[in-house]
Parts: sequence; structure tokens; C-alpha cells
Amino acid sequence: MKMDPNPGAGRPESAAPASAVYRTRVRYAEVDRMGVAYHSRYIEWFEAARTEMLRGLGLTYRALEESGFLLPVREVSCLYLAPARYDDVVEIRTRIGEVSRLIVELLYEAAEADTGRILARGRTLHCFTNPSGRPVRAEPGVVDLLTKPRKQPTEREAHAQTRTP
Repeated sequence: MKMDPNPGAGRPESAAPASAVYRTRVRYAEVDRMGVAYHSRYIEWFEAARTEMLRGLGLTYRALEESGFLLPVREVSCLYLAPARYDDVVEIRTRIGEVSRLIVELLYEAAEADTGRILARGRTLHCFTNPSGRPVRAEPGVVDLLTKPRKQPTEREAHAQTRTP
């Protein structure tokens, strides 16, 4: 599997577990007639945030699949607290929860970028499988990559991950 050979280089050992911030602007196509983002968009934003967080760790879905592993969603949940509206910039804060050689849990918080007001909290649970869908154990290096302490992203790094229409 192609991974960053030294993804933790230069990172302090006291840093937090892997986390990332992904920003997106709510597009017109993502809202209803009242200008409120559709509930299903949050799940899509979680997926984009998860993909970018893994990429930042040196692990892409493509590399994972090329090495014979898939990481399908087994469970997803989202608690909606306040609406995101057309043209709002939403930050999706993603962090890794429980990790083993069988499963990966990711936790999400969607917030208004300007105010920090929490809009939603979510969770996805993934299991490692082979291409035919049978559960398998991930390589220990993948688990190490996901559980190694990391520094928090800077404001500049967070802005670099913003999707705009």
C-alpha cells in the first residue's frame, strides 16, 4: 500500500489524535425552498471531510483499494441542532474515534465557520473488507497511521481545504 513513509515526522508526541477541518460553502443546489441545507448534504460533507482527513494522513481511498482493502460505511448517524443556510460557510471538524484492525470510527461536528455555532454532530463506523465484502483485518501500519498523535491543523491549513462552488 502506498502511504507516506513517515507521516508523523516533526509532530509532537503530545499532540491530539488525528483530526482535520474541512470547509464548504452551502450551494444553492444543496438547499430547499426555504434556503436550508438538505439533511442528506451533511452526510456528503462528512464523506468529503473524511476523505480529506485520510489524505492528510498519507492514506487515500485509492491506495487502500489498490492494496486490496475497502472501508465501507457500516453505520452513520447525524444529530441536527441548527440549520445551515444558502451561502453559509460550514466547517466540518473530523476526528478519529475508536480504531482497531477491524473497524474505524469517525466523529464529526458541523459548525458555522463565522460564529462556531454547532449545526450538527455525526458519526460513521467503517469496517475493513476485501473486495468481495468479507471483513478482514487491516495491516498494523494502517492502524498505527490512524492512531498516531498529530498536531491540530492551522487556520491556514483549514482554509486550504475549503470547497467553493
